[in-house]
Amino acid sequence: MSLGCPKNVVDSERMLGLLELEGYQLVEDPAQADFVVINTCGFIEQAREESLSAIDQMLVLKDKGQLRGVIVAGCLAERQKEELLNERPGIDALVGVFARDEIVRVADRLLGDIDEQRLVFQPAPVRALADQDRFRVTPPHFAYLKISEGCDRMCTFCAIPKMRGKHATKPIEQVVAEARQLSADGVRELILVSQDTTFYGMDLYGEPRLTQLLEVLEHVDGIEWIRLMYFYPMYVDERLIETIASADKILPYLDMPLQHINDRILRRMSRRVTREETERLLEQLRCGIPDLALRTTLITGFPGETDEQSAELLDFVRAQRFERLGVFTFSPEPDTPAIRLPDQVAEEVKDERRNRLMEAQQDVAFNWNGQQVGRRLDVILDSPVHGEENVWIGRSYADAPDIDPVVYVTGAEERLTAGDIVRCEIVAFQEYDLVGVAVGRRE
Repeated sequence: MSLGCPKNVVDSERMLGLLELEGYQLVEDPAQADFVVINTCGFIEQAREESLSAIDQMLVLKDKGQLRGVIVAGCLAERQKEELLNERPGIDALVGVFARDEIVRVADRLLGDIDEQRLVFQPAPVRALADQDRFRVTPPHFAYLKISEGCDRMCTFCAIPKMRGKHATKPIEQVVAEARQLSADGVRELILVSQDTTFYGMDLYGEPRLTQLLEVLEHVDGIEWIRLMYFYPMYVDERLIETIASADKILPYLDMPLQHINDRILRRMSRRVTREETERLLEQLRCGIPDLALRTTLITGFPGETDEQSAELLDFVRAQRFERLGVFTFSPEPDTPAIRLPDQVAEEVKDERRNRLMEAQQDVAFNWNGQQVGRRLDVILDSPVHGEENVWIGRSYADAPDIDPVVYVTGAEERLTAGDIVRCEIVAFQEYDLVGVAVGRRE
């Protein structure tokens, strides 16, 4: 059971790959399994509750005799350690984030009824762990490619550095080797993920090396699309912008979480950027990358946020017209500085401010969709629509899997398969989703 972000998906796939190499077989029904591995998320309260609920469900199966063991891995295990085991003693083993490659040894001990070591943790490595030989759980035609691990940012609301450690760059040659392995496995869309993508290379090479990495990945045979996620609004220079704009495979899509725009709130968040710098960067990106689709996420109700500062954020959203936007209410996380800040905002106020932002963004999104009608866009096909003939669900360059809208494609050829990229004429939209008619293969 893989919970949380795409980085967790990569970790889950790596553990599955190691287990498969040693002869373990994955089954779909937990009640038919010898043991279950739950790769948890511990980022915010809602994610922790989801992880704890999954653990409790599996412990019920164990109590009924339908499971021999429950192994809990990932961020929640790393964050809570003995506390989690004390609260749920039925857990057979806790595997920390950086001990994931020990999963076979943990499974062997579990099935061998050797239970003297239930806590398996490793210190954060100097270099990011290798992610080759994965048993992928995403559709065959796209995959997440982790280029680094951890984060050196000390944002006051975030506990990721406590769970994932300091930033550790995966060497360029290692990333490229993994990309080639994924391509050989049928992947056509690579989605680059990390905690801080633009910081890539700083710890290993002494300077940002994302541009150089992208220039090499551009030439990996078999890969058609490269999508960039988790851009921090620093270390973006003209060469990087030009590389993205001129590439054949790198999509004009950037996921750049900004969190807020008011300077005082940004300082309290310890974001190390200002409104002026952010707006200048957004203008550079818009001017330098044609047809850019920008995704961002924002936080409402951060401690001390006033009505005026919330209104400033709302005006910013209306002015910038982000193609994709998500909004979270502030989650007071244990062991983070923000939980100790004065002037905590009431939950109902957080919700109200989030709703106002999303209402404004709905108008932006629907207007952008209307502008796509009549355009021709390449669409990667994800899955056929059940019960419909030659109708597919796909995504354009502006749509990352699971978090963005989709494109419904009609008139597709019968011999098409998932992962094919077709040229579509957009003829309509249904709220956030587009409707297109296939007019041929990708040009």
